Amino acid sequence: MSKTTFSSLIQAIKECTICASELPAGCNPVFRADPDAVILVAGQAPGRRVHETGIPFNDPSGDRLRTWMGIERELFYDVTKIAIVPMGFCYPGTGQRGDLPPRPECAEQWHEKLLTQLPNIQLTLTIGQYAQAYHLAGTRKSTLTKTVQNWQQYWPEYLPLPHPSPRNNLWLRRNPWFEQQVIPVLQQRIQQLLQT
Repeated sequence: MSKTTFSSLIQAIKECTICASELPAGCNPVFRADPDAVILVAGQAPGRRVHETGIPFNDPSGDRLRTWMGIERELFYDVTKIAIVPMGFCYPGTGQRGDLPPRPECAEQWHEKLLTQLPNIQLTLTIGQYAQAYHLAGTRKSTLTKTVQNWQQYWPEYLPLPHPSPRNNLWLRRNPWFEQQVIPVLQQRIQQLLQT
């Protein structure tokens, strides 16, 4: 795909209104992609703050994710290094237990078209159950915890992660092995990929 064609695809996604009638805050696709990127951050969907600023992971979840990755904001937002493609590009609204699930229309309409244009991705961070269901397909386990516990099955191409939201503080306390065992390996791999 030429740069012009890639730019046209990006513009088409930014202008997408396919599920506008289902979005309480309206359409504002938030993602970042460049054919040179070597790491893909595959999240769920933008939260309210991200929707308002248009900057992915511009919230406490992003702060924790960058800490897990061992990188600063500036590098995290270098689109030639790191692509950020959530399962839903727009804020889905809030339910009784937090944000609603990502709208499925994004993955159906755009993901294959976009991801095939990222040929240099060497590591995909699958954040949360929706990203794991898509990217790990039939290989994920019965629960998110079991999927993350079996991270070596997917490594080094993929790394399943819990969501870095503060809502997951209890999960992190109950699963100290995650930050003790997985995060150092992730940080080492990130350094290797971003130095090349």
